[in-house]
Amino acid sequence: MALTGTLVNGLCIIIGSILGLFFTKIPERFKETALHGIGLSVILIGLQMAFSTELIIVVLLSLLSGAILGELFRIEDILNRFGNWIGSKFQSANGKGSISQGFVTATLIFVVGAMAILGALDSGVRGDHEVLITKGILDGFMSLVLTTTLGIGVILSVIPVILYQGSIALLATQIERWIPEAFMNGLITELTAVGGLMIVAIGLNILKITQIRIGNLLPSILTVCVIYYIYYMFF
Repeated sequence: MALTGTLVNGLCIIIGSILGLFFTKIPERFKETALHGIGLSVILIGLQMAFSTELIIVVLLSLLSGAILGELFRIEDILNRFGNWIGSKFQSANGKGSISQGFVTATLIFVVGAMAILGALDSGVRGDHEVLITKGILDGFMSLVLTTTLGIGVILSVIPVILYQGSIALLATQIERWIPEAFMNGLITELTAVGGLMIVAIGLNILKITQIRIGNLLPSILTVCVIYYIYYMFF
């Protein structure tokens, strides 16, 4: 079943978030230091992904065009409003933190990345769910720690994770009919690099070094497909 890995990933996020609710009494200094550790790890993961690029100009143009589109359509504002709307239906378990912040932060961490794309493709093309199951374990641990700091909003990230990865997995079942293997391999490399830089930005925001509007960079995931296609066809 193409969606097995995605469903396991979602279940791990739910379990991790629920477990995190029981650790909200941990002293703030422990949670702050743990979150800093996560931030540093996220930056490392992002850098490893970003360094995979073979066409830096494609990455640059993708981020620039994606940023313009994101600011034009105010993607981050939409994500925040959606998080706040859903958050209004719930009450934060610990009364601290923003539900929309938990939702947006967790969504960006869980959705943007090579494992989400490659794992979903593997599930759809080969029926191999190992990558997504591994990602699920990592996401479950991450959601546990994030929930202790950012609250119940983290659990809501399971919705975009399942929709995003599930859509890729279902499309991937037919992808070999549409896209040449050489093009797909190159595209995944550049997608990984673009996603990696956004993950670095997430890590910097977690550490409160920057206030990058990462949601407004998300269109880069789409623009890299267009730009790489142009490069593939004409260069």
